[in-house]
Amino acid sequence: MTEAVGTVMELLPSELVKVVLEGGTHQVIAHHADPVRRNYVRLLVGDRVRVALMPRDQGRGRVLERL
Repeated sequence: MTEAVGTVMELLPSELVKVVLEGGTHQVIAHHADPVRRNYVRLLVGDRVRVALMPRDQGRGRVLERL
């Protein structure tokens, strides 16, 4: 899996977030990884996050941590 850093731009239903990767050229729809959800980490618009991109679909990902 490829990892990237981005900024949360929008909160979507079902615990999904829209993340714009550094450089502002690529947007990703991401869901919370289990450790993030288990520790009750709330993501807000403007938070910087580390995202693991899916190998088959670079438009989907998983939020690994809030930076």
